[in-house]
Amino acid sequence: MAVKLNSSSGGSVTLQEPTTASNYILSLPAQTSSLATTADVGVYNGFKNRIINGAMVIDQRNSGASGTGTNNFPVDRWRFEGSQSGKLTWGQNLNSITPPAGFVKYTGFSSSSAYSITSTDYNLFYQPIEGLNTADLGWGTANAQTVTLSFWVRSSLTGTFGGAVINSAQNRSYPFAYTINAANTWEQKTITIAGDTSGTWLTTNGVGIDVRFSLGVGSTYSSTANTWAAGQYWNSTGSTSLVGTSGATWYITGVQLEKGSAATSFDYRPYGTELQLCQRYYEKISNTSNNAFCSGMATQSTVFRAFLGFQVEKRTAPSVSYSSNGSFLLQGNNTNYGVTATGTVAFGTKGVYTQIGATGMTQGHAIALIDGSGSYVDFSAEL
Repeated sequence: MAVKLNSSSGGSVTLQEPTTASNYILSLPAQTSSLATTADVGVYNGFKNRIINGAMVIDQRNSGASGTGTNNFPVDRWRFEGSQSGKLTWGQNLNSITPPAGFVKYTGFSSSSAYSITSTDYNLFYQPIEGLNTADLGWGTANAQTVTLSFWVRSSLTGTFGGAVINSAQNRSYPFAYTINAANTWEQKTITIAGDTSGTWLTTNGVGIDVRFSLGVGSTYSSTANTWAAGQYWNSTGSTSLVGTSGATWYITGVQLEKGSAATSFDYRPYGTELQLCQRYYEKISNTSNNAFCSGMATQSTVFRAFLGFQVEKRTAPSVSYSSNGSFLLQGNNTNYGVTATGTVAFGTKGVYTQIGATGMTQGHAIALIDGSGSYVDFSAEL
């Protein structure tokens, strides 16, 4: 038996079957051509992109609806935080523009008025990356690895915009700058960052690296672009303020942070995989048409308890919030019981024990928590 490997240039390599039982080492002849690398054949290398939901496709909280609140998540894993309320409208696919080729979603912002930022103002769109997902970069050591940040961006404004990467203690910062050359045009930007050999960069389930984009940040939190600084800086000095122009827009998608000094193609993961990555930090359970959230027992005539498990184990024991009491029903023995209170009595990373109040139940009977109208439970273990 022989196996022949043909090259595109016409040459070939033949692997010959061993002739003796003891000779199972196959040697290539000296006249070999270069073999294909993983880049040539497109081998998937795993978690290349340390950003989760970089294509902005997952939006469990809002289902694509826009908002104006600060300290909110326009899409999963991406938080908007502003020092002044009502300055920006945000949303997944805001204003329904066409995304760049290869993408179907983006996150957009629109300025509500012309606001002159003060020295301590800030408007930030950012993602804290869990330290367990950046531990191999070795930041804070002599072996700190270079990373490359790439993204697609579009704005009605042109000029220099800014952002930063920063550690969990907010005392090591790398402000960066990028230029938008043409208004209302998608442009891809690439920023290469030499790994920080100083400071403390967590390798736990806390914040490892925080990636921030500025939409208007004052001088207190701005510093020189493209150099490491010992301080809390979220922006490069002199950057454009989106909130400074009424009606100005800024859109972003395809955000990728990867090891190495060059940007590679965007790391598309299956939708289900991306959803599960998001659910480690936030999960929303919504039920309709009398579907059950969970089944348990009436421990008293006025108390129902049950274990409510997560789809994905959480980063840490999450906070829990429920929709209004009237949106739920308890059901057992062909009887519906109106919910009078919701709460949680025990928290874990795999699920919680929920305690629901009602009246008229029979102690010891099996009961199910079901949807009444528009009910949901959400769990947040965000960084």
